[in-house]
Amino acid sequence: MPKKNITTDDLAGMVQRGFIETNKNIKTIQDNVSILKDDTAILKDGQEQIKLRLDNVPYRFELVELQKRVQFLEKKLGVKYA
Repeated sequence: MPKKNITTDDLAGMVQRGFIETNKNIKTIQDNVSILKDDTAILKDGQEQIKLRLDNVPYRFELVELQKRVQFLEKKLGVKYA
């Protein structure tokens, strides 16, 4: 294979094209990271909303205990509840 003479201008052009391509790739990565940050913020907000809703939900054992107490009182008072 014959050697090709590369001039300084040819080399400068290759380097410039490499930098341009790298810059495009970096911008694409930055855009994707920005989108991921937005998505993460949305997920965190949704998680906070779920936590707030769950904070207002009593535990199952508390409900069972209250049900037993109410049934006892209803029985003592002769109240019939469907």
